[in-house]
Amino acid sequence: MVRFDRAVKYFSTGAGRRWILRDASFDIVRGDNIGILGRNGAGKSTLLRMICGMELPNRGTVHRYSKISWPLGLAGSLQGSLTGAENAKFVARIYGTPSAPVVEFVREFSELGPAIDVPVRTYSSGMRARLTFAMSMSLRFRCYLIDELTAVGDRQFRQKCIDTFAERRESADVIIVSHQINTIKDFADKIAVLDSGQITFFDNVDDGFYYYNNLP
Repeated sequence: MVRFDRAVKYFSTGAGRRWILRDASFDIVRGDNIGILGRNGAGKSTLLRMICGMELPNRGTVHRYSKISWPLGLAGSLQGSLTGAENAKFVARIYGTPSAPVVEFVREFSELGPAIDVPVRTYSSGMRARLTFAMSMSLRFRCYLIDELTAVGDRQFRQKCIDTFAERRESADVIIVSHQINTIKDFADKIAVLDSGQITFFDNVDDGFYYYNNLP
């Protein structure tokens, strides 16, 4: 599904390079549901963006062989000068999907009412979260990326999100970043630990947590 081939990723800072990946080669295959652990600043969110193509490696390559979502929870994926409906139409075009059913799904699912037709820059954080989640659910991905999944809206809307995502997961995999251990365990059956530019995979979730909790 995704192949990293000698991928190098770093950011230049005043204190030198901040390493995300150092010459990393690994495969994420169909059927893997992976929880990514790492200290603050280790680069977990950057790794998610590399997986979906929003971030490029400094060297090496990342190959994608499946339809992968952008990270759920990433409000930065919205264009503020466009309306909610226009953002949905734009995303549909990027993924080569007819825009009309996508816009209609987002309009109904998000429950934003007339606000769906005003610029996103006027939205509250909660409204943005509703829109991004609705857009993510409007498209059928083979893998969903989750960056700190958070509860959105009232209890009825949250339950609708949970039910819809559960239905999507029947035919899709999940790669999730979260600081909540229970959230990771709910979604993931494997663990990847990102530390100092190195990524280590564990087929057993508890083994992954033990390794992470005992990092030097």
